[in-house]
Amino acid sequence: MQDMERLSQLISDIYDASLDRTLWPDVLEKICGFVGGKSANLFSQVPTSKEVIVYLQWNIDPHYDKLYFQKYARMNPFYPAFAFFEVGKVHAGSDLIPHEEFVETRFYKEWVEPQGFIDVLGVNLEKSPTSMAMLAIRRGVEHGLADDEARRRLALLAPHVQRAVVIGNVIDFKQAQVTALTDTFASLSGGVFIVDASSRIVFSNLAGQSMLAEGTVLRANTNSVFAAFDPKGNQLLGEAFNAAGQGDKAVGVKGISVPLVGANGERWLAHVLPLTSGTRKAAGRFYDAAAAVFLRRASLETAAALETLSKIYKLTPTELRVLLAIVEIGGGPAVAEALGIAETTVKTHLQKLYEKTGAQRQADLVKLVAASSSPFVNG
Repeated sequence: MQDMERLSQLISDIYDASLDRTLWPDVLEKICGFVGGKSANLFSQVPTSKEVIVYLQWNIDPHYDKLYFQKYARMNPFYPAFAFFEVGKVHAGSDLIPHEEFVETRFYKEWVEPQGFIDVLGVNLEKSPTSMAMLAIRRGVEHGLADDEARRRLALLAPHVQRAVVIGNVIDFKQAQVTALTDTFASLSGGVFIVDASSRIVFSNLAGQSMLAEGTVLRANTNSVFAAFDPKGNQLLGEAFNAAGQGDKAVGVKGISVPLVGANGERWLAHVLPLTSGTRKAAGRFYDAAAAVFLRRASLETAAALETLSKIYKLTPTELRVLLAIVEIGGGPAVAEALGIAETTVKTHLQKLYEKTGAQRQADLVKLVAASSSPFVNG
């Protein structure tokens, strides 16, 4: 099968998985085959803690998975810096730490290398005030270090995976029959609309009907056209509906987390699920529809303390990791043992932290992180 045909089919499979969680392992395997990878997982993590929740995975060795959480999570040199990449931006291990430095860590020698891995590709799918969700693809030795082609291929898939994950979280159910989509959508608390390629509403659930009646988020339209108050957002959604009518692949990056501002200034997010391909096309054909659009209130986004400090002081990923370890663990020797690096390396990075932040001792660094974590900081 040609690459373009594989891509089209894979995008269709990704959207089908948004409605049927059991399809994800097979989809992750196909993503690894398309991008070049030995295993993959979808997980969320709190950047300022060790808490990791793995939602879906493929070809993960249970033994090493257990070891990671028991011992090696704290040694991971990519943590917490990977959480600070912009949503949708593909990154590789070499973007966080030089490969020649990576292979000298205990994390690589004791956990990565024994599994036959050599590199990782990742993309952040969603970020909130307290956590982030990410797709990670582990590259085997046979795949080599992540190159431009692997990055390009993952970048093609990333917006579709992002949309599917977000919609799956909004729907919050394990499996749904496509023939029963109307009943499923009708029961959701958020606004759901099914629209055709011309933005005409052919179905709306009770919450959506209330939004139409209130007229604060959507403008009333006698022709039943989906019309948002926010002109820019309305244009983007219209383009997404039109693209959805041409198939999954045509949607591209349009319609992902489109921000909308209501008449009262309240902020909303809209997500689009194409209904013209895959197992979803039966529902789309029934309604002569192109897409389903989900509306939900937007949460207030605030930067995590470490991300804020990273931007202000231009800290490197390794400096961030040492800073977090100082806060969590304490002294240099303990940090070196926990991170699997030499004490002299810790001292070198501490000196850099002092120079960049103006701190003079470790206690000052702890206070700096604490101050950045609080919305009430004395000037």
